[in-house]
Amino acid sequence: MRVSLSLDQLEILPVTNRVTIPEDYRDEMGHMNIMYYIHIFDRAAWEMFNWFGLSIEDLREVNGGMFALRQFIQYLAEVHIGETVVVRTRVLGKSAKRLHFMHFMINETTGKLASTFEVLASYVDMTTRRTAPFTLEIAGLIQIRIDEHAQIAWQAPVSGVIAL
Repeated sequence: MRVSLSLDQLEILPVTNRVTIPEDYRDEMGHMNIMYYIHIFDRAAWEMFNWFGLSIEDLREVNGGMFALRQFIQYLAEVHIGETVVVRTRVLGKSAKRLHFMHFMINETTGKLASTFEVLASYVDMTTRRTAPFTLEIAGLIQIRIDEHAQIAWQAPVSGVIAL
């Protein structure tokens, strides 16, 4: 699956993380190690969760959590030490318990889309460690963002392997 989005198209999406890649992210091939892509995307997910009242503090108050159920990542262009990447996020859909979203990592230094990360996550009751429905308030906040992002003129380049 080839992703062919321009940086202009991606600029409509909100920024959820920005990082200048430090030396300790280097791998044996001389570029950013794959574990740090996941780390950068994880930090972006928590920023997005904050939009919906799902911050770590909010979740602790209600003994809730968010678990990743399925992920699909594509590496499209190398990221090197000293370069700055920005993550932009698009919310694609939800069910009573699950959230489908996609991150786009853009290398601001080179002007290239470096990676995409599609995720299916679930709200969890941490008492039982089982999936649980979002509260009405959280579901409403998620739906507002889904509706906003549904108005974007281009289709998200989803993998086809993640469904609600």
